[in-house]
Amino acid sequence: MVINSFNFLIFFVVIFLLYYFPLKEKTKAQNWLLVIASYVFYGFAEWRMIPLLLASTAVFYILGMAIQRSTESKASLLTTMGVIFGVGLLLYFKYFNFFIESFSELFNTFGLKSNWGTFNIILPLGISFYSFRLISYIIEVHRGKIDATKEFVTFATYVSFFPTIMSGPIDRPNNFIPQLEKKRTFNYDLTVDGFRQILWGLFQKSVIADNLAGIINGVWGDIPNQYGSNLFIVAILYSIQLYTDFSGYSHMAIGVGKLLGFQITQNFSYPYFSRNVAEYWRKWHISLTSWLTDYIFMPLNIKFRNLGNLGLILAIIINMVLVGLWHGANWTFALFGLYHGLLFIPLILSGSLSKKGKLRTNKYGLPSMIELIKIAGTFILVTFGLIIFRAENISQAFLYLRGIFSNTVFNVSFSSLRKMGATYEDGYIIVIIIVFFIIEWFQQNKEHPLQLNSSNNRKITNWSIYYLLILIIIILKSGQEAYIYVQF
Repeated sequence: MVINSFNFLIFFVVIFLLYYFPLKEKTKAQNWLLVIASYVFYGFAEWRMIPLLLASTAVFYILGMAIQRSTESKASLLTTMGVIFGVGLLLYFKYFNFFIESFSELFNTFGLKSNWGTFNIILPLGISFYSFRLISYIIEVHRGKIDATKEFVTFATYVSFFPTIMSGPIDRPNNFIPQLEKKRTFNYDLTVDGFRQILWGLFQKSVIADNLAGIINGVWGDIPNQYGSNLFIVAILYSIQLYTDFSGYSHMAIGVGKLLGFQITQNFSYPYFSRNVAEYWRKWHISLTSWLTDYIFMPLNIKFRNLGNLGLILAIIINMVLVGLWHGANWTFALFGLYHGLLFIPLILSGSLSKKGKLRTNKYGLPSMIELIKIAGTFILVTFGLIIFRAENISQAFLYLRGIFSNTVFNVSFSSLRKMGATYEDGYIIVIIIVFFIIEWFQQNKEHPLQLNSSNNRKITNWSIYYLLILIIIILKSGQEAYIYVQF
């Protein structure tokens, strides 16, 4: 059951009606409903992992209470144990086989035979997201930023909240738990905005991302026989697919949260309008990058401070490699993170790492030529990194990159596009993509592009936009593709 499916619609309507009618202003009862709904939702995806989710939730709930009651030295020990346990969950379920295979290959390289075998370990869906929630909770309790939650149901709801458990955003306890502890009544304005955000996310996912999937998968399955131009175009299209797929999910999850009275962490802030890689990472998957910045990069930066720029470079590279590896147990993700870490070096050496100047535009709201060059350059750098991200292994990544530059037949005729599986109907999607980015450009000061001017003289225009989007979704909705980030 995915968030843009008919089954989810029926599931959510039932939850919504119960939540706001018989359980109105009954905070504990609403939280009970949410946690039951979350476990049912999770069970549809992976029922065998429900005991793990429940057990890890119970362990961190007890740890939080113990940390708050303990002396500083004992609290530090308990927090360390909790972090080790949380990281251990990820290492075992997500990386254990990867380590075995990597060490086995290393031994074989030196002529040493190993009989190590991998285990049939099931990867729990959403573990990368909920394990980070668990870890941040005990760290924040230990730092004294929040009090340990006394109500187990409240804590369990925070960990397993069904709109975000599969693919985020990764809400911090400081933001989310206080919302669970206060009364929640139906908020018309928040609900309307939630519906708008869901509509925008559904448009991104169902119309753009899903329609691009067929072409992209086809070319990636036939790399040696593609023109360099095809490979380059598809690399760009994959950047757009990944963005609209993941951003689309985030918008829908945040919108569903708003319907239930919650303000969920923003996860994207128009990243493809960034002028350098540092700005890009401040706008892309914000909940993950801010989490790793606070708990990994900042401590490393303090530790390496006496090394000057070298220490800052080391801290960023380690942080970015971990950003990459968070996505999965594959050397491609480590290389992806290293690649982005290296892109920070010119910014560090030039002293422009932390500069956040306002984007310069002309009287028509369009970027100046220098800003446009910076945006385009950053987008191309990100696109080449995503080739590594998309590849099944490092060999395939280099095969793809080599194909762009060695298959130097740059043919962009329709016959060339047909070679990579494009049809006349795909022309509509390209037009929609262009319009999509134009809309995002002029709405980039908003949380999402459908936060339109709601004055009375704009109501007809606004509703026309909503109905047009619904019509486009109905007409151009592709076959339902799995969300890319569910696998992480």
